[in-house]
Amino acid sequence: MAVHRVAFLVFDGMKMLDVSGPAEVFAEANTLGARYSLCYASPSGEPVRTSIGTRLPVDSAAADLDVDTLVVSGGNLLVTEPIPADLAEAVRQLHARARRLVSICTGSFVLAAAGLLSGRRATTHWRHAQLLARAYPDVHVEPDALFVEDRGIFTSAGVTAGIDLALSLVERDHGADLAREVARSLVVFMQRPGGQSQFSAVLKVGVPRTPALRAVTDLVSAQPELEHSTNSLAVLVGVSPRHLTRLFNAELGTTPAKFVERVRLDHAKALLAAGHSVAASARAAGFGSPETLRRAFVARLGVSPGHYRARFATTHADPRRTRAPAAGQKGSGSTLPAPMPRNEVPQPAECDR
Repeated sequence: MAVHRVAFLVFDGMKMLDVSGPAEVFAEANTLGARYSLCYASPSGEPVRTSIGTRLPVDSAAADLDVDTLVVSGGNLLVTEPIPADLAEAVRQLHARARRLVSICTGSFVLAAAGLLSGRRATTHWRHAQLLARAYPDVHVEPDALFVEDRGIFTSAGVTAGIDLALSLVERDHGADLAREVARSLVVFMQRPGGQSQFSAVLKVGVPRTPALRAVTDLVSAQPELEHSTNSLAVLVGVSPRHLTRLFNAELGTTPAKFVERVRLDHAKALLAAGHSVAASARAAGFGSPETLRRAFVARLGVSPGHYRARFATTHADPRRTRAPAAGQKGSGSTLPAPMPRNEVPQPAECDR
């Protein structure tokens, strides 16, 4: 089996977990029979300062890399300051030599600045998805995706989604069985349910300019549990249902019914995260029944209200629910295959110069 060279391109301010998370996936895969060689490079070849303040040594300058998969980390500075020219140029040069190009979190901004996402689908951290779409209108941004692949270029959502993407790459390279064992060993999901909308605010609309529309949105947001049909909302502000629908489409890019559902869903998420029951959250958010809430959750978020509540309400485990999770989702107590002998596993930082 040939060694697969994975290089991480880093820079001052890069987010440490954007590198360490995916790197641990590849390193764990090595203990199970894969042959990934990991190395780290910066545009200049100099060490970099990470987001947590530590200095990260690198193995080489970007120009010296011989790489199969290039991983570009993210960092907060990428969305507050111009993309460094040497960083964008390094990505352009390496893309011509690499078989795969990968970005983690806001690393997609580097790829976009290098002109490599033009006409492609891509994603990034949910908080910055709209900024990416505005700054690079020729990029087809998918704000809810955990990761996206388009013609050999992979982009991932925020931070830990880099682990999801790395597992997907291992699966492509070595099959689902090995990737599943890596997920079990690292105690993570093989395939995480849902998308970024589980974490982001559902409502991303501006303040309406029209007073009538502002009155409607204020009422729905303040009292989502009331009956809010298009007809009743139109009567409230003295316009026809058709005119109200036109106002919603023109100013908010949605319909009254969809706006109401999104407000109710956002309210239900907050109630569930605060520990309220599914039934109580459904009533208070205006869904009427737990089943109606469940259908909305599955359609919008890809998870059930019960699973959402369990995942986000607390970090404290319920001692009554300590059974082993299902294989391929979270780590179980099953025994993993014996690791390969140390001398058969490629060592980190074997970077061909």
